[in-house]
Amino acid sequence: MIQTTISRGFYLFFVLGCMFTCNCTYGQEEGNRPPNFIIIFADDLGYGDLGVFGHPSIKTPHLDRMAFEGQKWTNFYAAASVCTPSRAGLLTGRLPVRSGMASNEHRVLFPDSKNGLPASEITLAEQLKEVGYATAAIGKWHLGHKEEYLPTNHGFDSYFGIPYSNDMDHINNKGHQNYWEQPNDSIKTEHFNVPLLRGTKIVERPADQNNITKRYSDEAVSFINRQGKKPFFLYLAHNLPHIPLFASKDFLGKSKRGLYGDVIEEIDDGVGKIINALKENGLAENTIVIFTSDNGPWLPFKNNGGTAGLLRAGKGTTWDGGMRVPTIFWCPGKIKPSVVSDLGSTMDLFTTFSRMANQEIPKDRLMDGLDLTDALLQGLPSPRKSVLFYRGVELFAARLGDYKAHFITQGAYGEFGARIEHKKPLLFHVAFDPSERFDIADSHPEVLSNINELVSGHRAKLIRGKDQLAERE
Repeated sequence: MIQTTISRGFYLFFVLGCMFTCNCTYGQEEGNRPPNFIIIFADDLGYGDLGVFGHPSIKTPHLDRMAFEGQKWTNFYAAASVCTPSRAGLLTGRLPVRSGMASNEHRVLFPDSKNGLPASEITLAEQLKEVGYATAAIGKWHLGHKEEYLPTNHGFDSYFGIPYSNDMDHINNKGHQNYWEQPNDSIKTEHFNVPLLRGTKIVERPADQNNITKRYSDEAVSFINRQGKKPFFLYLAHNLPHIPLFASKDFLGKSKRGLYGDVIEEIDDGVGKIINALKENGLAENTIVIFTSDNGPWLPFKNNGGTAGLLRAGKGTTWDGGMRVPTIFWCPGKIKPSVVSDLGSTMDLFTTFSRMANQEIPKDRLMDGLDLTDALLQGLPSPRKSVLFYRGVELFAARLGDYKAHFITQGAYGEFGARIEHKKPLLFHVAFDPSERFDIADSHPEVLSNINELVSGHRAKLIRGKDQLAERE
């Protein structure tokens, strides 16, 4: 009897202990071992460019499996519709207008830009490094090419990649448009004198872009293999499928979608290598992997650009085709498999991963990222109910729930429509009408009133950072 009582007491203590543990943070569930994080960030990949997001010609078996085993988010947004501000938003968890990484004069940084991401901004790498993470950046940076702005001065232990877009530093006499008539034997990787850096040193110039995707993926696998039991954060930002398009010999001509499809299928192959490396090292069940894109497809380049699927417009615009991006979260045994139609943002990764790593969220600045932990691990609703759409430093649109209002509309880089400031905002029900075709503003004044209240509250607290993109040397 005494033994039975003790056993029951021990069992009760064990059950209560398990209940307590289950209510704690992710890291405590793992015996004080926090999760690893991998962000795989494509460049100019459209909403409709993956098999699992509906593309009929491009084969992406590894990403498709990630989606089936994890979560496919169908209403996930980038922080901006072009490269530099989008990356700033992801890594800081803040709207780019707050850090000065958005501008009406120059929308992105260039090889002759003077500035970059301010040192006063806190990156996700800096957050995680403070709590013992190894950190690595691989691929496109585009937050400042000078040494003081490179990844190794923003919380990353190492960097291997091209510091800006792969179409910059072009050195022959062809006009800009002629470069995008691919495949074309007259367009060669050496026509783009972009540097490949390791740390802060140039190790190759011009970078050989024919195999750049493969080298980035192999570098990621090598990093994973070296980590052992130390928690890590890997940020892999591919330069492609931003044009010009290049693929290695193993993938050229393989896709039914042509060269663009070749590029996507090689990226997918690299994702498969990363997943295999995690499994071989026994890390799969403690590593959160997210795959997404910095913005929508670059539509003016026809078959050399991607597709936004049924979404309207593409890169450079605040229509959904410019900022709603294909997004997959994966971690077997932890991420609750589902298709999630709730709202999310790349800015939420800063807050979510900080909380999972038991790191405090900065309190000395306004943060825009929300915590998606419960949505990812327990299948609960996302806390995000709204999205703000900036072009440069101007708020063009806002989404609240299933409704999206456009105050200003404009085509990408002067194309697909002139700038229009709408006296009455356009209003779309983007769940019913994801292509944003049918303006319902006249029949829903109460919705516009709620969205205007959201915008007014945001503007009342907005402090713009000093423009870091305008100055050039």
